[in-house]
Amino acid sequence: MEATPPPPASEAPLLGQGFHWQELRPGQRFRTFRRTVTEADLAGFIAVTGMLEPLFVDATHAGALGHRPVPAALTHALIEGMLLRGMVHGTGLALLEMSLRALAPVHLGDTVGAEVTVVGVRPTSRGNRAVVTSDVRVLNQRGETVMTYTVKRLIAGRPDPDTA
Repeated sequence: MEATPPPPASEAPLLGQGFHWQELRPGQRFRTFRRTVTEADLAGFIAVTGMLEPLFVDATHAGALGHRPVPAALTHALIEGMLLRGMVHGTGLALLEMSLRALAPVHLGDTVGAEVTVVGVRPTSRGNRAVVTSDVRVLNQRGETVMTYTVKRLIAGRPDPDTA
């Protein structure tokens, strides 16, 4: 028996491709990998953003949030990075809207991950795309919810085989 040749690389499935809007439905749930927040994460983030507050740069400072908290914006950015790589890589077209609630501090050394629930998929009138709304719940290593947010993204549809 002769082996069938593999398809050209351009026809092989793309590893790491995010979901097209047709593959998402309300009620669908996902979870991300988890990630530990490191000193390097904090140092790089506050350097880039200018958030040089004693709360974040003074290791001896212990205020109302406890010892070595990280900016909520850093926690959000880490989770969005995981979501982008896992859910919308190559298919996300735009972040349209977001509403965020920081519920508890995240500290250096904490490990965070997220649970995502698709709450809406609304195809647009043109362009083979849809507005996808998701609820995101961020949890620490103890299973405590530290942040919640709702995000609306514009997500691409499956490529039209006639134009691909």
